[in-house]
Amino acid sequence: MTAVVVVQAIAAIYFLVDGVNDMLRAGSGMTTLEASLEALVALGLLAGVVLGVFAIRAAAREARETEQALDLARGALAEAIEREFASWGLTASEADVALFALKGCTVEQIATMRSSAQGTVRAQLSQVYAKAGVNSQAALMATIMEDLLPQRND
Repeated sequence: MTAVVVVQAIAAIYFLVDGVNDMLRAGSGMTTLEASLEALVALGLLAGVVLGVFAIRAAAREARETEQALDLARGALAEAIEREFASWGLTASEADVALFALKGCTVEQIATMRSSAQGTVRAQLSQVYAKAGVNSQAALMATIMEDLLPQRND
């Protein structure tokens, strides 16, 4: 995007200088009206470049602010999940397995990522489900979501 603005700026400067030069040359065949219109078009292009720069800067600033807000939200979500796991009394291994389950990983995927046997992961998931008071991965996700989302007061 910056390259486009640079090319536009170069073109605007070229046309502006050319238009002013044409206006100053008395002997050229170009009328003052044509030279004035050419300069006006160049000024319009230059104004577009300036506005484009402001728009790009505003978009970049907004993107940075959005990314910062997302980082805060991710951190808050992670802290809330850790608090929930602590309230259930999960061990570090169970919490690790539960987090993978919340991310939608299968037993096989969790076992591979943790370099554990599938039976170990199944046993840990069973402990997680028991401590959370649920009986499936979907119910675990639903419980976490319900605890994290605000309650509606209808």
